[in-house]
Amino acid sequence: MAKFKLDEVDHQILDMLIENTRTPFTDIAKKLLISAGTVHVRVKKMEEAGIIEGSSLTLDYKKLGYSFIAYVGIYLQNTSQTKFVLQRIKEIPFVTVAHITTGKFNIFCKVRAKDTNHAKDIIFQLDDIDGVYRTETMISLEESINDKKRLMHSIFQDL
Repeated sequence: MAKFKLDEVDHQILDMLIENTRTPFTDIAKKLLISAGTVHVRVKKMEEAGIIEGSSLTLDYKKLGYSFIAYVGIYLQNTSQTKFVLQRIKEIPFVTVAHITTGKFNIFCKVRAKDTNHAKDIIFQLDDIDGVYRTETMISLEESINDKKRLMHSIFQDL
């Protein structure tokens, strides 16, 4: 697949959308001294090229009562059970991220919970999935960095 070429205007549009995905195209157009139609066309092309996929919403989990974060490493009885186990994990809404990994764990998950009791219930659900040999949990004391924006800005500077 050919690499999509971004020019300076594309970079500027992306920079503004990275900061706030809800920025109206008219506001972007005014800042860049181009038409809103041009912004729309360029964003549409980046969507069609797969560079932009939807938009995201950032939540303050603490304000919603979900400030407890744990990471759960999952050991499988057999790696052939990976797909099945991932399908069961998807059914647990409090598991927000899951990775198939190399090294110590077969799957590594991020869990958001209300408190330790809630986290315990979620971990027990993970333990109860057929094919899970055992789990190992690490409690996050503080989420110090959670900023995809810095990475996105850096990637788009390199394009």
